[in-house]
Amino acid sequence: MKIYTTRLTGAALPGLICLFMSLSALWASASPLQSRVTGSVTDTNDNPIPGVSISLKNTNTGTQTDLDGAFELEASPQDTLRISYIGFKTLLLPVGNQTRFIIQLEQDITDLGEVTINAGYYNTTRREQTGSIARVTAEEIERQPVTNPLTALQGRMAGVSIVQRSGVPGNAPSIQIRGQNSLRNGFGNSGNLPLYIIDGVPIDSAPLNSFSGLTSPTISGIDPLNTLNPANIESIEVLKDADATAIYGSRGANGVILITTKKGTGGNQKTRINAQVYTGAGVVPRKLDLINTADYISLRQEAFANDGTTPTETNSPDLLLWDTERYTDWQETLFGGTAATTGVNLGVSGGSERTYYNLGVGYQRETSVFPGDFRYNKLTANLSLNHRSSDERFKLQLSTSFGSDNNQQFDGSSFVSTALSLPPNAPALYTDDGELNWEDSSWSNPLATLYRESEARVQQLISNLSLSYAITPQLEARLSTGYTLLNSEELTEQPIRFYDPALWANARSRSLHITAGRQSWIVEPQLNYRNTWGRFNLDALAGSTFQHRKNTALNIVGTGYANDQLLGNLAAAEQLSVIANSIQEYAYAAAFGRIGLHYAGKYYLNLTGRRDGSSRFGPSRRFASFGAVGGAWILSEENWMQGLRTFLSFTKLRGSYGSAGSDQIGDYGYLDTYSATPGGGGLYPTQLTNTIYSWERNRKLELALELGFLNDKLLLNTSWYRNRSSNQLVGYNLPAITGFTSVQANLNATVENTGWEFEAFTNLNSGRFNWQASLNVSIPENRLVSFPGIEESSYANTYKVGESLNIQLLYDYTGVDPETGLYTVMDVNEDGVYNSDDRVVVQDLTRTLFGGFQNQFTYGRVSLDFLWEFVVQDGLQYYPALTPGRMGTMLQEDYDRRWQNPGDIAEIQKASVGVSALLANFRYQTSDKLYTDTSFLRLRTLGLSYELPTESLGLHSCILFLQGQNLFTLTAYRGLDPQYPGTSLPALRMLTAGLKLNF
Repeated sequence: MKIYTTRLTGAALPGLICLFMSLSALWASASPLQSRVTGSVTDTNDNPIPGVSISLKNTNTGTQTDLDGAFELEASPQDTLRISYIGFKTLLLPVGNQTRFIIQLEQDITDLGEVTINAGYYNTTRREQTGSIARVTAEEIERQPVTNPLTALQGRMAGVSIVQRSGVPGNAPSIQIRGQNSLRNGFGNSGNLPLYIIDGVPIDSAPLNSFSGLTSPTISGIDPLNTLNPANIESIEVLKDADATAIYGSRGANGVILITTKKGTGGNQKTRINAQVYTGAGVVPRKLDLINTADYISLRQEAFANDGTTPTETNSPDLLLWDTERYTDWQETLFGGTAATTGVNLGVSGGSERTYYNLGVGYQRETSVFPGDFRYNKLTANLSLNHRSSDERFKLQLSTSFGSDNNQQFDGSSFVSTALSLPPNAPALYTDDGELNWEDSSWSNPLATLYRESEARVQQLISNLSLSYAITPQLEARLSTGYTLLNSEELTEQPIRFYDPALWANARSRSLHITAGRQSWIVEPQLNYRNTWGRFNLDALAGSTFQHRKNTALNIVGTGYANDQLLGNLAAAEQLSVIANSIQEYAYAAAFGRIGLHYAGKYYLNLTGRRDGSSRFGPSRRFASFGAVGGAWILSEENWMQGLRTFLSFTKLRGSYGSAGSDQIGDYGYLDTYSATPGGGGLYPTQLTNTIYSWERNRKLELALELGFLNDKLLLNTSWYRNRSSNQLVGYNLPAITGFTSVQANLNATVENTGWEFEAFTNLNSGRFNWQASLNVSIPENRLVSFPGIEESSYANTYKVGESLNIQLLYDYTGVDPETGLYTVMDVNEDGVYNSDDRVVVQDLTRTLFGGFQNQFTYGRVSLDFLWEFVVQDGLQYYPALTPGRMGTMLQEDYDRRWQNPGDIAEIQKASVGVSALLANFRYQTSDKLYTDTSFLRLRTLGLSYELPTESLGLHSCILFLQGQNLFTLTAYRGLDPQYPGTSLPALRMLTAGLKLNF
């Protein structure tokens, strides 16, 4: 089934390229006369500064100073030199008739007007931006030994919440930009995914499906962004408010993440080579204090004594068959290993004045803390090529990145929880002859899980070609095209040897296969117009988007292999089951525009609009319009504020309001659909038609105040926002008599996200000493504003009007009964039955405050930086799921607080293997008692670097660095990781050492 809303012929793209190149040749002879300009750059102490960027304003022409601070490039008298270097004020110098420049730079890294920010279809600066945009640079990302670049952003951006759900490489982190907007938040059906743009090309960021328990959808799935090389990223911008996101229309409802890769630098320059190598190790940072064997045996015997029963070999092998004095630290045994990590990145850049390039390759390897040879490998390559004509009118930019990762793990979703529950006197893992020990079938050997090996391979190509031509000095035509291709294959094997040999006669081996493909192209023609009339400036653009995406999926299970050596060869399987086989196509078209106005450098107005069309809606609901208005007023430029400039150097008020939408639903939801009956020969209906559901709506409002003190040495930003998402796209539940569980529809529910964001930046310089610090704090609030008819819907036991979407409805815990020794909860309606009617306690699990505090100290050649991440939240406290007294270990502190005699006032119920204790424990596990403060303060990163003297080595720079991650956590949570409470592998504590060279 194929649905298209737009159609672009195959000849359109080559035709447009030919048109642009022909126009380039037509005007090539109009080049102004140029001459060679030379010069040198020093600091205020006359020390030469290597690596300073020297470019011609409003062009891509440029070069860098050499080791002696010298430079040369071609320029015309009409050009203006732009001299910039991190840590110094940027200078603009008209060329005129001057051919030799002696330049001195003054230190000042806080100039708001000099940091260029990628806003998507246009660029802006901190000073001029009217929207809310957060930004991190390569320096903050490239040294972190992460497989996914998003995990390097934790704690660095206000309003951006990132949670790493597992320490197993390859898993997708959870990211939310200013909260959850949609009721749909499940795997494969999430309406809360941000839009990812890599070098102008949107990619499908939905996690990939996996049969392997360590990367399964129950955790997070496999992240397609893993194929990116963090060392190749120049910057990451996150667009948050309506002014910043509305130009992306429906795709920007949940925020936009712009990833820009590194590019070459124009100008006649020597070929530069850079290399980075690091190696390190990681361990699980925290383990639980579990009871020893003596206490465990005593607890088990106490359980049978309390129940008045006698243990048997069937229900108590730990007491009657196993060594009651044996002790094994199962945490150390099963996930106490050391994961080794290695990374190598090489880059080459250079070129001529008109054509320049950047080429890079990378390799990363990380092993596992689990026993066995499990590892993650990644290879990446990237190319950036820029060309411009001699008259500066025609410009070409090509960027291509390719990544291939291979994740060899095992299907062990409960492997960590097994280590936290096994009795300490469980048998040895191996027999004397080296075989797995099954202890006469009295237990399940945890190492058997390692035989269920899985291997996931993901390859992704992302390519962008951008062509532009300056029709006049004010009018530019641009064509941006992109292509992405992702192929994913996963094989999970379950051989006979996974089973207890006593079961081999009836066991069958099997293999699970997942193949997925994602292919898309995009074409965006644009016109840009810029002009200045006196103190009035206009920056406008108009464009359109044509995008097509095709996703394929094939999931097969092969069962019954004659030999384990044949596992994975589907032709050798006795039985094949096709779990899923689908091809889905999606078409999207849009027209968009922007008008940016500013007057006298103090009044700014930004108007954006977009008309979207999506194939995911019926013909009558296919198109929708979105837009926003943003404005800023720089009060510090007013005459009546000049008296405060010595103290209050910068003051800006800004605000925005607009609407975005969302079409993040499945394809073909408005159609009747059918599937083939098993074995073929017939069809049966799988979906009801509904052609009138339409777009979700997200209306965003923001007000902000930005202040700079003491010549902008201290910057303070405060933002308040309110986002309301309505017309929710969810499955509308149907009565069973219809034969269907639901139909795609809009619910008249409104979700509101409000919050405050605070940011502070400072920089102090004193001779060779420099201190930079930044602080970001976010205080979000999420609630369901309205949901008419919720009490009669299936969502009545999931959501509550006036509460957050991320809630749990729980029993009201009333303590351990001093007489019976069992957990008790309140029977609210006193009917003697415990059910959903008694779950009246609402527990909000939304983060109520989060942020980060980052510092960098530099003295001469030595630099120290660190980042503290802090989160205030409630979460699920760690308690073993097993009833106290049953076969399984428990925390030492719980053992010490258990009920033992009638009249005891205890925190933990009595040891028992009876049914009444089991039911009491079940209600306890779903009561408010298990939820507690899981806030934490974590030393997320700590780095130390030293720049070696390189004058005698012929190097541009040589830096030695040490980097640590997740080094220290302060929390009241008693489980493995308060970031994501549960029993998945926590984020590892990593220590790495490396070397970075620039030739």
